[in-house]
Formats: sequence, C-alpha cells, structure tokens
Amino acid sequence: MANVSTATAAPRTSPHVSVNRPNPVSVGTIVWLASELMFFAGLFAMYFTLRSAAPEEWAFWTAKLNVPFATANTIVLVLSSVTCQAGVFAAERFQPVRSGTLLNVRRWGMNEWMTLTYLMGSVFVAGQIYEYASLVREGLTLASSPYGSVFYLTTGFHGLHVLGGLIAFIFLLGRSFSAKRFGHHEATTGIVVSYYWHFVDVVWIALFAMIYLLK
Repeated sequence: MANVSTATAAPRTSPHVSVNRPNPVSVGTIVWLASELMFFAGLFAMYFTLRSAAPEEWAFWTAKLNVPFATANTIVLVLSSVTCQAGVFAAERFQPVRSGTLLNVRRWGMNEWMTLTYLMGSVFVAGQIYEYASLVREGLTLASSPYGSVFYLTTGFHGLHVLGGLIAFIFLLGRSFSAKRFGHHEATTGIVVSYYWHFVDVVWIALFAMIYLLK
C-alpha cells in the first residue's frame, strides 16, 4: 500500500522550458530611439524659439509651403508604417516570402511587405527633394533666413533618418534572402527595423503638424 509510483512522485519537467526574457536587441533599439527622441525634441524647441522671435517671417514663408503636396507625401509615409507592420506579422509567423501569387497580398511574406515599404519610403524622400527644389526657386535656402535654417535642419535631419531606415531595409532583405533558414534572428531583425521605421513616421507626423498645419 505504501508503494508509490515514481511517475507521480517526481515533478514532470519539459526539456523545452524557456524563460521569458526581453530581447536585448529590441531593448537596445528602444533605448537608442529614446535618445533620438531627445535630439528631435531639441529641434522642436529651436523651431518654436526662432518662430517666437520672428513671427512675421514665419507667416510669410509658411504661406509658400505646398500643404496639399506635403499632405500626400505624409500619407505615403504613414501608409508605409502599415505595410511595415504587415511585414512584421509575416516575420513573426516565420514566412519570409509569399505563398501565393503576387496579386494575393494576403499571402505575402515579410520580403514582399518590406520591399513595398522601402519603395514607399523612397517615394517620400523623392517628394521631399522635390519640395526642397521648389522652395529654393522661391528663394528659401539654408542661409537665406532663420526660417530657412530651421526648416531645412528639422526636415533634413528627419530625411537623413528616413535614408537610414531605407538602408536598414536593404540590410534586412539581404539577410532574409541569404539565410538558408528563416529563423528567430531574421525575424528579430525585421521587428527591430520596424521599431525604427515607426519612430521615423511618428516624428514626421509631429513635424508635419508643427511646420505645415500650425498657424
């Protein structure tokens, strides 16, 4: 009667037990983006400080901004965050490439979604260059006035961050195509790149509201 089965006496353990720890790459990226946020906060402070010192100049130059064009360009960038997140969902289910036809977007993999995001980001950069050329023809340059200086600094630094994101997408796609097996490392790379891209989008929304909408 005292015979007890060892199967019930010893606790059952699984050989696949894992501890749920934060991914160090993701945590490091978030900390770095927090420092980038402080950098852009300084640009915002500079913009409002100079604006308060010369409101007439701000009123003159903001009237020359092509708000409809900038709005369309902003929509392209915001939608690129949607496609980027769709790529993240594909990466999380470890699907690097499409499982159907190219027209069947529901079966797209990470590579297709991230390629589309890259193209939309490139369209945004091209639109910003076009706007710069138009404003230079109007006489607004980096050295022409305080407004020109702060306009090109704020939007230019953001544009450089967008270019950095496009380079990150090239690295991500190259790593995905070269990987013999799409695994956690490739998926983590896609997720981390999406953090950066969403950050760039959110910063631009704030910049767009400050420069183009705030009267």
